[in-house]
Amino acid sequence: MTEMMSEHEAVRRQKMDKLKEMGIEPYGNKYPVTHYAADVIGRFDELDGQSVTLAGRLMTVRAHGKASFANLQDESGQIQIYVRLDDVGQRTYDVFELLDIGDIVGLTGDVFRTRRGEVTVAVKELQLLAKSLRPLPEKWHGLTNVDMRYRQRYLDMIVNPDVKKTFVLRSKIVQEIRNFLNSDGFLEVETPVMHTLAGGASAKPFITHHNALDMNLYLRIATELHLKRLVVGGMDKVYELGRIFRNEGISTKHNPEFTSVEIYQAQADYEDMMTLTEELITTVAQKVLGTLKVPYQEQELDLTSPWPRLTMVEAIEKYAGINFNNIQTAEEAREAAKQKGLEVKAGTSRGEIMNELFEEFVEGQLFQPTFIMDYPIEVSPLAKKKADDPSMTYRFEAFMARSEIANAFTELNDPLDQRERFEQQVLKREAGDEEAHMLDEDFLLSLEYGMPPTGGLGIGIDRLIMMLTDSPSIRDVILFPTLREKE
Repeated sequence: MTEMMSEHEAVRRQKMDKLKEMGIEPYGNKYPVTHYAADVIGRFDELDGQSVTLAGRLMTVRAHGKASFANLQDESGQIQIYVRLDDVGQRTYDVFELLDIGDIVGLTGDVFRTRRGEVTVAVKELQLLAKSLRPLPEKWHGLTNVDMRYRQRYLDMIVNPDVKKTFVLRSKIVQEIRNFLNSDGFLEVETPVMHTLAGGASAKPFITHHNALDMNLYLRIATELHLKRLVVGGMDKVYELGRIFRNEGISTKHNPEFTSVEIYQAQADYEDMMTLTEELITTVAQKVLGTLKVPYQEQELDLTSPWPRLTMVEAIEKYAGINFNNIQTAEEAREAAKQKGLEVKAGTSRGEIMNELFEEFVEGQLFQPTFIMDYPIEVSPLAKKKADDPSMTYRFEAFMARSEIANAFTELNDPLDQRERFEQQVLKREAGDEEAHMLDEDFLLSLEYGMPPTGGLGIGIDRLIMMLTDSPSIRDVILFPTLREKE
């Protein structure tokens, strides 16, 4: 069904037709820009009276008979332009009068400052580069337009400069993460996005089909198992920064397609990974933001290291008042949870109940950067058992602003123990847990050749960027988030 054209759109098309009648091509060729708006404003003393060539989008137009002011927006920001009939001639001024807010133009003119002190370009030549057939939104703020902002990110960036600023910061943060790891001797690698088995995380995968091979493949839910194969192969310090896909719900903290960095280092453990996490995040924040005191949702995150460290048992006792040192069985754990108003499914283990209590009563308390260490073995099938308590593992998660931003282990490198853990996960899958791990025989085979003691770390890039850019939703830091199909 063809969308009904609005009156504003009809007027713009009529103007385009008039321009064509005048011999003006409404969609021009490249334009030789010499300066950007912010350059001209920032270097006014140097450029005062000089000729500059700019290109950008008209954001406002204020006509005054034979002279008009307008605001031109380019990649760097906005600058005022002054278009006068006597300077550009009748034909160019006629063209200018047929332009609309949103049109993209190129211009050459002299830099000056108005009596009100605003840096301005007095236009001498002007050329239409692209006619905008739809008006820009007049009102863009407020909840009523949030869905449209995400669906039409290009409009969001045009009319909300802070949105584009967030994504510029995102690019710089990702670049500095790479710079940090590369300078520390890590090698960036690329591993498959399509897997024959979904592994490396507890998550439901997306399934696709390869026609030529007539086989199902899974979009990766983690890069872990392939990266650890590379450690087996002799790459002692590797990382991969890329897209991960999980067939899960959507929320302010979850998008089915997201970005992570996974980092593996031979002859390291989870203590080393804690140090690496602190150093990486503080270095990136200092370089990109210039501070370790970061505003987030009307509070302040203090990234200064060292970050507090609590075991999961200590955290649950601190925030929920339950001491798991005195709880030895699943039944005792279930009763403790019940006393806190948390009902757990029958057959849930002591460690799983501990994890549920943590998620329910502790995560929401962790605003400042905090490491939570030593997770139950039942929820950590790829982490090494603690020597002094085999029911727990050498695993930590880092939390910030009440969200998990990193997950790390002293990696399990015992192939027999790993096989046993995978087999327990298979039983869970058979019992209906679609997020339980699959048994990866090739990964087990690689471990049988010997993987050195290894520390592994995964950081959620999108969530980290949320914290560093004061963004309340993951959709605010993903250019094109996954949305329900428009009705």
